[in-house]
Amino acid sequence: MIVVGGGAMGSAAAAHLSARGQRVTLLERFGAAHGFGSSHGLTRIIRLAYFEDPSYVPLVRRAFTLWHELEARAGERLFHRTGGLDIGGEGSRVFEGSLATCRMHSLAHDVLDADALAARVPAWRVPPGTQAVLQPDAGFLLSERCIAAHQAWAAASGADLRFNERVREWQPTASGVRVRTDAGTYEAGQLVLAAGAWMGSLAPALASRLTPERQVLGWFEVEDHDLFAPARFPIFVYEAEEGTIYGFPEWGVPGMKFGLYHHRGEVVDPDAMDREVNVADEQVLRAAVSRYLPAANGALVRSATCLFTNTADEHFIVARDPAAPAVLMLSPCSGHGFKFASVIGEIAADLVTTGRTAHDIGRFSLTGR
Repeated sequence: MIVVGGGAMGSAAAAHLSARGQRVTLLERFGAAHGFGSSHGLTRIIRLAYFEDPSYVPLVRRAFTLWHELEARAGERLFHRTGGLDIGGEGSRVFEGSLATCRMHSLAHDVLDADALAARVPAWRVPPGTQAVLQPDAGFLLSERCIAAHQAWAAASGADLRFNERVREWQPTASGVRVRTDAGTYEAGQLVLAAGAWMGSLAPALASRLTPERQVLGWFEVEDHDLFAPARFPIFVYEAEEGTIYGFPEWGVPGMKFGLYHHRGEVVDPDAMDREVNVADEQVLRAAVSRYLPAANGALVRSATCLFTNTADEHFIVARDPAAPAVLMLSPCSGHGFKFASVIGEIAADLVTTGRTAHDIGRFSLTGR
């Protein structure tokens, strides 16, 4: 069993597969912890009030369970509960979708108008007419530690983790697949491709379906650390005039972490992307920070670039390669996938070992897309 890609999805798949007794070789072109993909930058949001599509909620529930199990196995805290805000005007996708999901799945929640939001979370300044759903179970995952924990579990279960080894090509064989890397050739009965923004070059079936995009994150110095502490400042997604923004409380390093979905709309080659954050990048973020979170409009104390790998409908892909059934392609995530890595790993193990899964993944197929 070969897994290509040692990021969130690949590491989780390797862990679940090896824990089920599969002989797993994980091939990662970069180091064990690197900043070239989609999952670095300390933290990622996890939330149950899923405005994108309420059908994701059962998967998030299972993902929560598996993250807690991984915490226990690793002996470290990987999830921090802060509550989560989904904010927007009347009719906005974020607010209305979150509210509908909470009602459909009977999730605990409060609905706040602009004044109630400012009273509950004093850092916020939003225009009249703004509404928010506050769902208490949301929070953030320590993304880099989660990946390390999955890798450690995989290794402890017998997986062979090979870093700094780039896959050049793979070919189907009569008994499965053959994979050629910079260092050698491997054969296995099945192959899991989980290479994020590099999926288009490794999976011809997806080449025309995926759009890698440059994303920028900034940490802004805050006036009052208490205002932005995890106990007082929930993670958030806000469909604002400037676009859909998102952010985190201050944790681990100085500053409130902040981003704008589809930052400047830059479609990129992941091997040639500009990884330096420039003045224009900062200006895009600061325009929204200064307007809605003025107490965090201090110096940009840290920044990072990462990659979204977008599908046209922003749903994931978990599917067999139509031309090579021994190849399972995993989850280009359109910027909202990390929280699901634990359950995607379980799904991959189901599909590889039994050919089916009890999880509803119909929306992730290639059919009709």
